[in-house]
Amino acid sequence: MTLKSPERVMTPLRKAAEAAEEASGLRAEIIRGVLMMSPTRRGKHAGIINAISKQLLGELPSHLDVFQVASVPLPDDPDDYATPDLLICDAGFGESDEWLADPGDVELVVEVVSKGNSTKDTRDMVAWYADAGIPTYLLIDPRDGTWTMYSVPRDGEYQARRHGLYGEDAEVPALGVKIVTGSLARYA
Repeated sequence: MTLKSPERVMTPLRKAAEAAEEASGLRAEIIRGVLMMSPTRRGKHAGIINAISKQLLGELPSHLDVFQVASVPLPDDPDDYATPDLLICDAGFGESDEWLADPGDVELVVEVVSKGNSTKDTRDMVAWYADAGIPTYLLIDPRDGTWTMYSVPRDGEYQARRHGLYGEDAEVPALGVKIVTGSLARYA
């Protein structure tokens, strides 16, 4: 595990993101050089994240852990970072003072499609996580009760993709876990 992230310079955009978070209480991310603000998660969104987190906690290999409200940078970019709904990485991250998990330590990110900003999760973040080298990206879509698992990132694209419906388990072979989706909430 890499406990120390490369030194991150406080660029003007990063300073603006921190100031916006402090002033608004919204979650800030910088995606492809664009400052993006997300509102507090709604009940169903948060409930799905909690349900998946609970499933993973006892099933992951001992060197991994589940983190909410943790960020991962885009390698070689002083600004870009994302804060997925769930991030599974080396457990040592929880003992560090770092705010960015090293992308090389991240095994899985999980995003739940937001009711009001679906394009970000379903299009923009797929390419971003592939560029960051995240091995597996699980996208849960409560709008229609589906999920998509992206894996094998290469040259900014995921080479493998599996779709499923709520009720079909989302297996993550690299971690030896499956996520049961049958009881996950759907948006009204």
